[in-house]
Amino acid sequence: MNWKPIIRPRARLQIAEATDWYDSQTPGRGDDFLRLIEDTIESVCRNPYQYQVLRGDLRRAVLRRFPYLIIYAVSEDEVIVLRCVHAHRDPRRWLSES
Repeated sequence: MNWKPIIRPRARLQIAEATDWYDSQTPGRGDDFLRLIEDTIESVCRNPYQYQVLRGDLRRAVLRRFPYLIIYAVSEDEVIVLRCVHAHRDPRRWLSES
């Protein structure tokens, strides 16, 4: 079974901001980041329970090659992407906002 991805507006904004930042550092690097985000979300949708539980229903998928986390929840047939956060930011801050 594949779960349907639902990407919340805040996550979309965070992904866009990180993509723009990587592109500003090295042209084309933002495209690499975005492809990896898409691949990671696809992987999560194939088997969302393979990733670590953070708190309650929240889980996280760690991106390879980039220090970012995809924070999501699983419903009956959907994966709800809530955040895309830098792995070195204080988790208490973004967990309290979830």
